[in-house]
Amino acid sequence: MTKPLGEFGRISRFFKPLAAGFPGARGLRDDAAVFGVPEGRELVVTTDAMVAGVHFFPDDAPADIAAKLMRSNLSDLAAMGAEPLAYTLVTALPRGLDESWLEGFAAGLGEDQRRFGIALAGGDSVSTTGPVTLSVTAFGLVPAGRALPRWGGRPGDRVFVTGSIGDAALGLEIAYGRLDVPDEETSAHLLRRLRRPDPRTTIGPRLIGLAGGAMDVSDGLVADLGHLCGESGCAALLRAEAVPLSDAARGAIDGDPVRLALAITGGDDYELLFTAPAAARDDLAALSADCGVAITEIGELHPGTPGEVSVLDAATTPLPLTRRGWDHF
Repeated sequence: MTKPLGEFGRISRFFKPLAAGFPGARGLRDDAAVFGVPEGRELVVTTDAMVAGVHFFPDDAPADIAAKLMRSNLSDLAAMGAEPLAYTLVTALPRGLDESWLEGFAAGLGEDQRRFGIALAGGDSVSTTGPVTLSVTAFGLVPAGRALPRWGGRPGDRVFVTGSIGDAALGLEIAYGRLDVPDEETSAHLLRRLRRPDPRTTIGPRLIGLAGGAMDVSDGLVADLGHLCGESGCAALLRAEAVPLSDAARGAIDGDPVRLALAITGGDDYELLFTAPAAARDDLAALSADCGVAITEIGELHPGTPGEVSVLDAATTPLPLTRRGWDHF
């Protein structure tokens, strides 16, 4: 019988290789990382946690879990206009969890480190009698004084979103067995977007100077637009027919207004939601073409009750919504 690696054996085998490219990690041999911030830059820090049974299914592939954990944090950095630098990781794992799970999890982290240019700087590893619980604190760099705020929107600004909305929410319905879709290709696309979102790390830093208010879409488009315009002290109008949908999402929605409502309130999109003046449209179109990612105008801000979002259908009729987005509590 193979002897378990133990805490420090696990760190040495699975996590030290992830820190090898970042000198500030000090080989994970000290109690903390040490690194400086280049002159003229500021550090952006974000933390996201994920719990089995809440943020992912316990039997999801560990590499997919790692990708979602990493990318949700990278999306927060992108929403602030920051470029990824490093991250710390906390794992709370049941004692009986097989080491092959950790191997797959570490492999998923390594794949994303290479893709997004980020490295492990340290963290902690503990046991738990509860479900798998994971947390990442990510660090990014932004030009001093230029981090994008949520509160930078102004009445008259247009509202824009990157990529497509609703894939993850529809994918979650498929995973629960509550949604039938026309074909396997549609199903695979929606499930992939649920498990492996696409953080817009190339676009975020280039929104500095163009965007007013910005954040990422994690709790649902309608709810997050409410957060953004609430912090900006104004209201928003959202045109549901303008919300960008993937071909897979359109096929799954199939004209059903209930499914459309789910798509725009369901969350886990990790796209960038931001405001900008109408005069920025040409610059945003050029940025979209350069990055190969759609940027779509979906509404506008206006004077009104802070945080209020009106959602209109194609006939400019208010779209009734039974929920606005995700709330943990």
